Order: sequence, then structure tokens, then C-alpha cells
Amino acid sequence: MNTSDVTRETFAELGLKRLRVHEATDSAICDDVLAELGAALFSRFRRKDQRQKADQYLQGLLFAEGRKSIRNIAAHVGGVGAEQSLHHFISSSTWDWRPMRADLAAYVERAGTPRAWVVRSLHIPKAGEHTVGVDRLFAPQLGHMFRGQQAFGLWFASEEMSVPVNWRLLLPEQWVTDHERRARAEVPQEAGRETAEECAVAVALDTARNWNVTRRPVLLDLRGSAVRPTLARLARARVPVVGRIGASCRLTVADQALPGFGAGPLPAHQIMESTKGLRRPVHWLDPARGNTSQTSLASVVRVSLLDPQTGRQRPMLLLGEWRDPQRPPARLWLTDLMNAPVAPLLRLTKLTRRVHRDFTETGEEVGLRDFVGRSYRGWHRHITLASAAHAAAVLSTDSPGLEYVA
Repeated sequence: MNTSDVTRETFAELGLKRLRVHEATDSAICDDVLAELGAALFSRFRRKDQRQKADQYLQGLLFAEGRKSIRNIAAHVGGVGAEQSLHHFISSSTWDWRPMRADLAAYVERAGTPRAWVVRSLHIPKAGEHTVGVDRLFAPQLGHMFRGQQAFGLWFASEEMSVPVNWRLLLPEQWVTDHERRARAEVPQEAGRETAEECAVAVALDTARNWNVTRRPVLLDLRGSAVRPTLARLARARVPVVGRIGASCRLTVADQALPGFGAGPLPAHQIMESTKGLRRPVHWLDPARGNTSQTSLASVVRVSLLDPQTGRQRPMLLLGEWRDPQRPPARLWLTDLMNAPVAPLLRLTKLTRRVHRDFTETGEEVGLRDFVGRSYRGWHRHITLASAAHAAAVLSTDSPGLEYVA
């Protein structure tokens, strides 16, 4: 595989290290994994030609050089005739991508035994104005505004691997209210207005409610969002949550033996600082640094949070992590996993780093950002097949061919 068409600017903005491509061959992807994955995902197609096009597209996402556009994929699998055929298959066909995603999730669950669902934002820079969902948006990962699309992916994650299995595309206001734009991009009627926070939660709820998969704790970033209504939505759906929160998020200390009990809602960082005598060292493996051993100080405090619907205080655990014992906690997490010990809980949060690494090393390579069409349905079909290509790469016995270099 080749990273030549991924712009240096994109990697620089994301703060990523350069990637070095090994002398990779097609054998880096296990043939057995490809065959099993194709059988699991493409058997729903009634026609042989559809199964063939799906397989061609998957092969192109894995092995075509450069950006994984339909043109480059077609050049890899068969030239000009293939380009028109694959364009129709992705952008103009009628097949539903949602059952394929459910089948992908079931396959990954059997093959990889995920420990958590990680919701991760995906920012896709775009220069034009006509691609569905394009607007000027703020990217927390970049720290500034950018022009493009924003989507939220739900990843099945374990210490060994992570795979995106479901996606939701954020539609800015103009794409919701402008009927001409909606019609041109073939945006379905049910796709409506929602905030970025609502979009992130919705992809988790859609997975939990509509797919026959084991519910796992959902890891998501709640900084800058309305924490209480977000947690309430997940609680009503019986989806356990581990949410990263900001230092100023106000919580009530629920343990009578601890400082702050009876003082009402306090900032999360104040609660952790006043109870830092509870800290203990926790060892964990860092997937973003080749699974090197790391140590943090961590502690948990029983707190409560007012449920906006019931008016009752909801019991939660506040987890704090210190990388430097002389500084405030580096990360704060809020969870309803009330019986979770501090060490396994902290290690669970590190699955976000597993997802970051796998996206950087594999997701970029198989074209998660690379759809160049304009339609809503085309985007969803492309990213579904790109997610399948990602699964093939990370579940193969060989390395996908990339490693970090300084």
C-alpha cells in the first residue's frame, strides 16, 4: 500500500508522526480473512455481479495505490469500464449499507472479542461546496476551524485491535433546511438536525438498539458537551458509558468519608485534588507506542449527577489519571460502571489510543477519508466498505505494512 496521496498538510495538522511504508505485497493481507469477510458481508447481494463489484471495491481499497477514489480503485481492478460500473455500484445503486455494517460488527465480535465501543470523530477536509455535509466546522483534534465533513464512527476495540463498524454523518444546518441541497445529495428524509454531541451518541444508540451484538461500555469524549442529558440518553437505552469530561464539570461527592461530601456540586478537578491521597500506581500498555509499558497514578471517587428527566441523583464513578503527581489530573472520566476497580477502568480508557493508532496506521491507508463523490448514500457505501477493508487489514496475521518513525 502507498501513502503518497495523503497530503503532508493533513498529517501535520493532526499532529501525526510520519509513516514509513514497508516493502509490502498483497500477501500482507491474509487470504483466509478476505474470503471469510467476503462471505460474511456480500452474501446478502442477490446478484452475482453485485457480489463481484463489492469484492473488487474491497480489493481496491486494500491494494490500489494512492488515494482510494473510485478512479484509482477501478484502475487497479479493470480500467475505464470498471470505473463506470463501480461508480454506479457505490453512488447510484439501491443496496442498503446498514445490514452490511451489522454483519461486519458480528464478524468482528466473533474474531476480535471487543472490550469496548469507542466513538471517534472523523474530520474530512474538502475544498468544494457540493459534497454532502460540507461546511466550516470546528475540529477539537486540530484546535481550529476547517472546511469539510464531520462524521462519528463507532469502533469495536480491544487491546489487540480496533475496527469501525458503524458511522453517522453530521449534517450542518444548511444541509438540513436547504431542500435543493438535500435533493441534489439524495439526503433521506429521516436524516435531520442534530448537534455534534447528539450525533456521537446516536451512532452508539443505533448500534445498541438495532444490531444483535453484545453491548459493551461506550467510550466517548464529553468535553464541551451537555454531560447530563447525554448520559441520561445512554442510561435510558441501558448502554454503559465511560465518558471523558472537562475539569469544570460539576459533580456531587457521594462518599461520606471524603472531603467535599455535603458541599453540593463541585468541579471534578477539585474533587480529585482534594482526594489525591487515594491515588495508586497503575501499569498499562500504550498501543500508540508499540505497547510499551507505562505507569500512571489513578483513583476513583463515588459521585452523583442529577438526572435531568427524573430529578434524582444518579450514582457514578469519577476516575482521575495523573501523569505528573505534582500537576492536576491529566484526564478525568465519568462512568456508571460502579463496581469497576481503578486499574481495569483506567486500562479500558486506553482503548481510545488503540483506535487512534489503528486509524492512523490502517484506516487512513484503506481510504476512510477518501470518498470523492457528493451523495449521502455514496459516502455511506464507501465508508462501509472501507471499514471492511480496515477489518481485513487488522485481522490478518501479517502486519498491514506500516510503522511509526520519528
